[in-house]
Amino acid sequence: MADPNFRTAAALALIADDMREVDHVIAARLHSSVPLVGQVARYIISAGGKRLRPALLLLASGALGYRGRQRYNLAAVVEFIHTATLLHDDVVDESVLRRGRATANESFGNPASVLVGDFLYSRAFQMMVETDDMRVMQVLADATNVIAEGEVQQLINTHDASLDEAGYLEVIRSKTAKLFEASARLAAILAGSGTEMERACAEYGQALGTAFQVIDDVLDYDGDAQEMGKSLGDDLREGKVTLPLIIAMERGSEAERQLLRSVIETGSTGELGAVLEIVRRTGALDATREAAAAQARIAIDAARALPSNSYAEALLQLAAQLLERRA
Repeated sequence: MADPNFRTAAALALIADDMREVDHVIAARLHSSVPLVGQVARYIISAGGKRLRPALLLLASGALGYRGRQRYNLAAVVEFIHTATLLHDDVVDESVLRRGRATANESFGNPASVLVGDFLYSRAFQMMVETDDMRVMQVLADATNVIAEGEVQQLINTHDASLDEAGYLEVIRSKTAKLFEASARLAAILAGSGTEMERACAEYGQALGTAFQVIDDVLDYDGDAQEMGKSLGDDLREGKVTLPLIIAMERGSEAERQLLRSVIETGSTGELGAVLEIVRRTGALDATREAAAAQARIAIDAARALPSNSYAEALLQLAAQLLERRA
């Protein structure tokens, strides 16, 4: 079986020069007269990550033949919005580790993390106004609003053992997939590709983002903690009811359901070993991977509507690698 990380690297190599241009934009637009703003923002952005949202915008732009520099500006915008959500998420979740190092809130404190997250949101909106395109602004404003609603809904769902698959999917389609969707949609808008192509790009982005998050939730119970840069069971500690737990609750015995309900409601990781055993024994991980695979196949089908070229092929590879992701 092909290494999924190799596939991702091959897809991203196609836009390596473009990503360097985006990095230049990010560095320039992080400037602030308040030193702490730039310090915190650079800290979290320099932590790395796959940069999938800007990459998606750049790949879709390439597939649709758009070569204007505005793609660099908007790729930086979606990365700023994503980074702002990470800063706020880590405060809400009381996280201490992200991508293998201390979170910004652990290093600089909660107030600085929240306020710099606000700075990144506002800077992103300054940059999107510079496009002088109401459609672009509408897509990004709507996406940011939906993401915020998803964050609040996830907070409401915390420690709720009655959450079902539909409620779970509603949150991740808002909280995670919406920015993927917007990133791909923006490429079609920049390229002037028309309504049908915009719809295909949006469908690809939403399905890819959903699959990505579902697999991420699998890895919280079945991943390599060192490779992921976080501890196994973090979702459980934070009271997040994800699909592996939902399926295990449906398939487990009454005693197993009682145990899972208890740990969900308390957020205790003292029974993590028992929880992992239940999740694996009930086949919840395989079922969750299949749910992610179904979304990846939707993304692949949507990508086939794009012109046939190396960029479209890279988008297909990104969706295919989610079928094999392990970190």
